[in-house]
Amino acid sequence: MPKSKRNKQVTLSKTKKKGRDHKEVIVNAIREAAEKYTSVYVFSFENMRNQKLKDFRETLKSSSRFFLGSNKVMQVALGRSASDEIKPGLYKVSKLLRGDAGMVFTNLPKEEVERLFNGFEEYDFARTGGISTEKVELKEGPLEQFTHEMEPFLRKQGMPVRLNKGVVELVSDFVVCEEGKPLSPEASRILRLMGIKMATFKLHLICRWGSDDFELYIDGPGDSDIECS
Repeated sequence: MPKSKRNKQVTLSKTKKKGRDHKEVIVNAIREAAEKYTSVYVFSFENMRNQKLKDFRETLKSSSRFFLGSNKVMQVALGRSASDEIKPGLYKVSKLLRGDAGMVFTNLPKEEVERLFNGFEEYDFARTGGISTEKVELKEGPLEQFTHEMEPFLRKQGMPVRLNKGVVELVSDFVVCEEGKPLSPEASRILRLMGIKMATFKLHLICRWGSDDFELYIDGPGDSDIECS
């Protein structure tokens, strides 16, 4: 009798969690970067979009190196206090690695880094739970931007629609989302269909460290006892 495929055993030995070895690789890479590059910046981000960040990193590949991941690992690499920092003043950078933050080591001039980060802004479709930036309301009547095949899908999103001579028709006014309120899964799908982008992926510089100076750009999420020097 042939064996059932349901009883087939699958080995998981090849799927390893990122353990101590991986952390040590990151720590060593950060410490090497601290020796190679002249300055390091901490930045925060909102509405992260991985592919757009990847593209941004690629444009700076020849002059800079980015690190995002475990804040604790990055803090250990830099040193958490003046007594264990790898270079003078880097513990101040470590204290600002909180929440949605990352680091970039670079040889670019300060003015160029500020220009690139301050000018970086990418628009994208908002995801479920994102905050609506405006009220979107559809009025009763034909919705000619949607094909007749989409009528069942639109009904599943809560829209009061019907087909009228092959045209999708809204039988009553419908509010997709309200300004300042979180988006439901249905609202985010409808906005995507309508081509309305409400999410803005931004990067905000928090601080800069150089071999002889340290500068705060904004009030970061670190400890309040950090001082510029």
